[in-house]
Amino acid sequence: MTAFDPEKFERKYEHYFEELETAYSNAYQQLHGQVDSAVLRTIDRQVLSESEPVYDGDGTFRVTLPDDAKETARPLPGDEDTFDAVLDEFTDRIEDELRRLFEFDE
Repeated sequence: MTAFDPEKFERKYEHYFEELETAYSNAYQQLHGQVDSAVLRTIDRQVLSESEPVYDGDGTFRVTLPDDAKETARPLPGDEDTFDAVLDEFTDRIEDELRRLFEFDE
């Protein structure tokens, strides 16, 4: 695993592409089979493909979503509450995976 450097994270796709891809994939796999698959796929392909992982410092990451995240996914599969719950859980797991992959959870 590549050592984490906050300054390099500003150019994350150049320096940490593999780690980012792994975090998103691991989060998806954790939810696969546990939540509505149509909702999960829609979020993965239409919402998170436009998201931006951000490093806030002190080992904390967050995933910012496009302003029009729900509009991008129209029509929403399932109901809005389910969509929101899966989206929140998915982004939380991505953030957890980033902390784990960059060894902040030790």
